[in-house]
Amino acid sequence: MPDPRRLPLSERLRPVRLDDVIGNATARTQLRAWAERWNSASPPAQRAAVLSGPPGVGKTSSALALANEFGWSVVEMNASDARNERAIEQVAGRASITHSLLEVPGARGARRALILLDEADSLSGRATETAKAPVAPPSLREFLRGRYGSVADLNRTWGLSEGGKPAPFAEWEKIPRSPGNFAWARLASARRDLDDWRAAGKPRDSTDRGGLAAIARLVRSTRQPLLLTVNDDQVLTRYSAVFRTAVVRIRFGTLRDRELTTQLSAIARREGFDLAPGAIDAIVRRAHGDMRAALNDLDAIAPLPNGPLQLALVGFRDITSDFEAVTEEVLSEARFYRSGEIRDRLDAPPDDLFPWIEENLPFFAPDPSHRAAAVEHLAQAERLLARARRFRVWGLWSYASEAMTGGVSLAIRDAPVPIAGRAQFPRFLGEMGRSRSSRATRDAIAQKAGRRFHLSRAKARESVLPFLERLFDAYGDRSLRPAVGGVVLRIVRELELTAEEIGYIARVPAEAELIEELLVRRESESETDSNVASGADAEDGRGAPTAEAVKRAVQRHLTDFGGRG
Repeated sequence: MPDPRRLPLSERLRPVRLDDVIGNATARTQLRAWAERWNSASPPAQRAAVLSGPPGVGKTSSALALANEFGWSVVEMNASDARNERAIEQVAGRASITHSLLEVPGARGARRALILLDEADSLSGRATETAKAPVAPPSLREFLRGRYGSVADLNRTWGLSEGGKPAPFAEWEKIPRSPGNFAWARLASARRDLDDWRAAGKPRDSTDRGGLAAIARLVRSTRQPLLLTVNDDQVLTRYSAVFRTAVVRIRFGTLRDRELTTQLSAIARREGFDLAPGAIDAIVRRAHGDMRAALNDLDAIAPLPNGPLQLALVGFRDITSDFEAVTEEVLSEARFYRSGEIRDRLDAPPDDLFPWIEENLPFFAPDPSHRAAAVEHLAQAERLLARARRFRVWGLWSYASEAMTGGVSLAIRDAPVPIAGRAQFPRFLGEMGRSRSSRATRDAIAQKAGRRFHLSRAKARESVLPFLERLFDAYGDRSLRPAVGGVVLRIVRELELTAEEIGYIARVPAEAELIEELLVRRESESETDSNVASGADAEDGRGAPTAEAVKRAVQRHLTDFGGRG
């Protein structure tokens, strides 16, 4: 067992009771109230709770402190564990239906098992979702070489000697990639190695495919308290309505600087740390409300001597501010900048600085002639950057840095002038960042539609998406909703659309009432809804199109698309 004194502060000082957790008093009260409901003989209506919030604010610590305070055992699965559908069903599912022999229903301190799933928002949904490609198993030769190192050690272990049968191996290349029917494969010592090699060729599924689906089922059926910790609970709520209606959602916020300062100062006094003046303040500024990060920084500087070295280790640096300052200086002061100076000041490749200069140059140029001269140098820098990326000649970075800074600076100004304003964050980068999620959602819908209608993703994006958008537009009109409601619900089911994907098609927020209604109906109604799936006529008894009519309409639409191509 490791010496507790050698454990990191974040582990050694983990709170044992909820009252010991720093900050988030309201969240801790809600968590305790949820746990109290498990003191009854039967599980409460909301059997699971979701603790959401940024890293290091006490979500996991609160869960473990709660279990210790109530006398519950803990079944924990974190991000380093295999958390696919099968693993969750085996571990968490088994714990959820198993009652300890010491449990006394309805009594405080009943021996329950708290199921804790850390970082649940990083899980995949369906079991069919693509995971990382498995690593190819090693050949027998590679396996034995990694185990023994030398051919002599292998021969000695297997009992192979000169003049004996089987004959010893002369070199690694003589060992085949598989055992085949060789005589040495029947040796007892060799069979043990062969068994280990075959086991290594069947890697354990360490992916998280189907994890969210298994958790969604567990939320409704668990017989033991279930806690999920997430950074963003929207990942869960968009996946299934279960995570909006069947769980207690508890929000943890970032810790206040005053709370961090008080706690770190108390820890430093109790542990006897000799810290330089201002070290605690520097740690707090760097942590941004993250208690775990603050404790790790305190752990890192504690062994160092009191002085500037401690402050240097936790120095705060805002990269965005650095880009702003360099851009403003380049575009306002007529002097030459060497690539070494830019590298030291930014600690970033010139590709990152280029959009800042490009975005702000027009606003800092005093007149069109100076602007044109500066753009020439900027264009030369872009050519150098492109050539460096294409041919991987990274030495061209230095020339590009000097052209986009020193060259632009001397061309745009004849003499130093006051700064014309604050440098702005490049709009292109901001727009790409804001649209990344939207583009990913669009591609996900196209991939689902293409798989369902046997189309490529590009064709599904061009032909099926416009059809879906018109259909959902009609559904948004309450007067048309009775006519198209069954069709829309069927599409949501067939394509397994999430709240975010429905919102993209319908052009409404993911939290809109329209989406909530569709997801609740998808959860509650069976796949054999007669209003949508039965009958071959174009309309059912209420005048709504049936599944067959929808299929024909989609086929006509795709036929039109093919004819236009």
